[in-house]
Amino acid sequence: MTQTERSRKGNELPTGDPKSHPYERLKDAILSGELPPGTQLVEAALASWFDVSRTPIREALTRLEQDALLARDKSGLIVRERTPGEVLDIYDTRILLESAAAGLAAERRTSHDILLLQRLLRRWDGVDQGDPGAMMRANREFHQTLWRASHNECLVDLLGRLDLHVARFPATTLSTPGRWQQAGREHAGIVEAIERHDAAKSAESAGKHFQRARDIRLELWNADN
Repeated sequence: MTQTERSRKGNELPTGDPKSHPYERLKDAILSGELPPGTQLVEAALASWFDVSRTPIREALTRLEQDALLARDKSGLIVRERTPGEVLDIYDTRILLESAAAGLAAERRTSHDILLLQRLLRRWDGVDQGDPGAMMRANREFHQTLWRASHNECLVDLLGRLDLHVARFPATTLSTPGRWQQAGREHAGIVEAIERHDAAKSAESAGKHFQRARDIRLELWNADN
């Protein structure tokens, strides 16, 4: 689909409940690919569809632009495209932050944090590997639980924002043959190091985990382009 063809989709509105909050509904539509890169978002049309004034729509679009999910071109706001360089930047930044979170978790974790992480590890093999959405949710829940075990709200906030960008990429690296099982083993290794209060090993294991995810993402990108 060309840029022009995608831009023409600007008059198409997201499906779902128009009574939902404009920011959340539009964010979900962007992350799911319902509003693909290049789609133009028109304030007046969105206000009419959501049956609200332009003010909450303007606020939602401003937040989405701040989240780097939207960009401006000569025709207005569009769903942002990603370049291979940006993909690398996002993953390299996440490698640093995830490593920091895992290292801090090893130092600050509580017994309750370990129980929560171990519970998610036990659930891993029971996730339906034919359902990419279920796989992504299980993976996200594990990492969000690990972030919280760091007891560093700044890191949790930064990683949550960064996760928005990773969630936009088509397909999940976890669907690559063998990756689900490998990721489960890697998660177990991270949790084991955190339980032992081994900050260096926790950080190293988390970094390698996301380096593998980055390499798979680039392979997927090259295959699609």
